Amino acid sequence: MRKVRDYYFKKAKKDKYPARSVFKLEEVQKKYRLFRRGDAVLDLGCHPGSWSLYASGVVGTKGLVVGVDLQETNQEPRDGGSPIHWICGDITNPELVGQVKALRPAFKAVISDIAPKTTGNRWADHQSSMRLVRQTLELAHIFLHEKGHYLCKIFQGEDMPEFVSQLKEHFAFVKVIKPQSSRKESREVFLIGMDYRG
Repeated sequence: MRKVRDYYFKKAKKDKYPARSVFKLEEVQKKYRLFRRGDAVLDLGCHPGSWSLYASGVVGTKGLVVGVDLQETNQEPRDGGSPIHWICGDITNPELVGQVKALRPAFKAVISDIAPKTTGNRWADHQSSMRLVRQTLELAHIFLHEKGHYLCKIFQGEDMPEFVSQLKEHFAFVKVIKPQSSRKESREVFLIGMDYRG
């Protein structure tokens, strides 16, 4: 496992991304095409910025990326990438909706690699993860275009099946995935919802 971790860590540094998590998004994007050139992407829990940078490169100069995180994030987009608007804010704060809408009223994709601070207690960490994930879905309901796509990280646990069922009510295609670059021992998985139908 150490070799795999080192591989993705070194590759992120070589490709000038601030975190190895970029390869999880890259793997999903190459398989499912969540966003394309010219699209707008909302990245929740964006710090340190790898997902936003990657999305910016995919959507190109005619696209747009908005990244939101509690921590200040400020990465310059790559050549040929879309503008990235960084918002330092809390996704549970109702004022965030207005801030995002001032930049773009709707998005083709809402993506989230957000995770709670872990305690080591599986049940507590799962519950904290679920609170954040439910909030990302609330924001997806507000911001997604019809036929838009949703991707979120979630810690596996007893409440996950109910949440997956909830996604199936709103998306034509739902899948649980574990990217190759995720640590095998980690309880994190990703939920993808495609073709939002409200």
